[in-house]
Amino acid sequence: MAGLRNILFIMADQLRADYLSCAGHSTLQTPHIDGLAKRGVLFDRAYCQAPVCGPSRMSFYTGRYMTSHGATYNGVPLRATELTMGDYLRPLGYRVALVGKTHMKSDDEGLRRLGIDPQSSLGVLVSECGFEPFERDDGLHPNQLLDPDLAYNAWLRVKGYVSENPWHDYANAGEGPGGEILSGWYMRNANLPARIREEDSETPYMTDRAIDFIRDAGEQPWCLHLSYIKPHWPYIAPAPYHNMYSPEDVQPVRKHDAERHDPHPVVAAFMQHEESVNFSRDDVRDTVVPTYMGLVKQLDDHLGRLFAFLEQSGRMKDTLIVLTSDHGDYLGDHWLGEKELFHEESVRIPMIVYHPDAAADATRGKIDHAFVEAIDLVPTFLEAAGGAPQPHRLEGVSLLPRLFGRATQQWREAVFSECDYAFRPARQTLGLPPDRARAYMIRTDRWKYIAYEGFRPQLFDLQEDPEEYRDLGDSAAHASVCEELAAQLFEWLRRRRIRTTLSDADVERRTGTAKARGMLFGVW
Repeated sequence: MAGLRNILFIMADQLRADYLSCAGHSTLQTPHIDGLAKRGVLFDRAYCQAPVCGPSRMSFYTGRYMTSHGATYNGVPLRATELTMGDYLRPLGYRVALVGKTHMKSDDEGLRRLGIDPQSSLGVLVSECGFEPFERDDGLHPNQLLDPDLAYNAWLRVKGYVSENPWHDYANAGEGPGGEILSGWYMRNANLPARIREEDSETPYMTDRAIDFIRDAGEQPWCLHLSYIKPHWPYIAPAPYHNMYSPEDVQPVRKHDAERHDPHPVVAAFMQHEESVNFSRDDVRDTVVPTYMGLVKQLDDHLGRLFAFLEQSGRMKDTLIVLTSDHGDYLGDHWLGEKELFHEESVRIPMIVYHPDAAADATRGKIDHAFVEAIDLVPTFLEAAGGAPQPHRLEGVSLLPRLFGRATQQWREAVFSECDYAFRPARQTLGLPPDRARAYMIRTDRWKYIAYEGFRPQLFDLQEDPEEYRDLGDSAAHASVCEELAAQLFEWLRRRRIRTTLSDADVERRTGTAKARGMLFGVW
């Protein structure tokens, strides 16, 4: 890994794995992302650990499953004692910073209990998920929507967008024939151009701030988390991206009447959500999906600008780059909107990794079909930075052996994801208490099994039914398959890293030493 110095960790919120031309999208062209894939490795079977912004990101940042880190939904604080990416990299000399979104809620109660001032240098890091907040901007975060001092809002006012909340009134709203503000929160307005110059919208702004950070960092090794807010809703784009695509460019919806005939009770409850009812309509998809595609295209264009800067500054030669997403977006597939459940459209994520070292030359441009999880990034970064592995905490696996083409005798045969839908109307529809609204997924090469607290499981045969239209969870002929996968899921739950304060090496050193340390157990 000679020459590796920096890490650029790029995340685009709610970017589907199949909405890239290098991943097979037939009408959406993403040449700059494709170019990164040609220089690195595209992992086409990468999965998030919870298909919702907050818990998914906490798994990315901690290298641990949702069950382990406990931040199970948006707004659920991450424990102040959880180690994150910055805690692993800063001791190795890295400046670890954020530009964009984390959707992290700080553990204010934990900070008070530990006597940590949130405004102190340590308190800021713990409150910001371990990142130096070079620019924290969750975009749609409720508190920030009302914050007149949000950096992007303040910058917009300087640019001449006069409003209490220019993020909404300009960057995420269209304009009616009488000059009225038409909010981007309403999907019927998705085909309108945002009331903002393209160069002043969120994606170019965050790109500029990333470039500012890289210049500011100078020669100190850095890890930058560049976390774009788009293509997450509000689905509205500035011109010319608002009408770059038409309904004819939208790929056919993936849904089947059989899915609505006798759906699983939890899925049926999610189908009743307003976003699902609306996205089930063709006119809604024809309005929203072209704009979603335009937002992805805008992202690609500005990533091209960022990559050009890295080339010109020499940073492309010493920077490990990852491009991914926190989860997907149903966009009407399976009669659903949003994300959260475990169809491929929701739980599978894009994952492209570029390593500058010559040792990675053998795999450049390859598509790797191995199962990859979001939690693999922290161990990858730790190994790349020269740190010692910490398997007693980290539950992922470093991807460096796969990037360097080193034969791996054993790799994971399944991926796992979790869901806590306690905060969603579906739970109330089902009459569940908050602590019972849980679901767990195991996906193997052929099968996808989903266990729901209080309900029958779901089972999909991905070999015979890759679209996941036929739920076999109550099929007597597949009962043995369900039992086998349930056992694997239970084994996975039993293997969570719960002893995080002492390493396995420490345990080995202490095992059997009681007598030498003066503790005589059962001696006659």
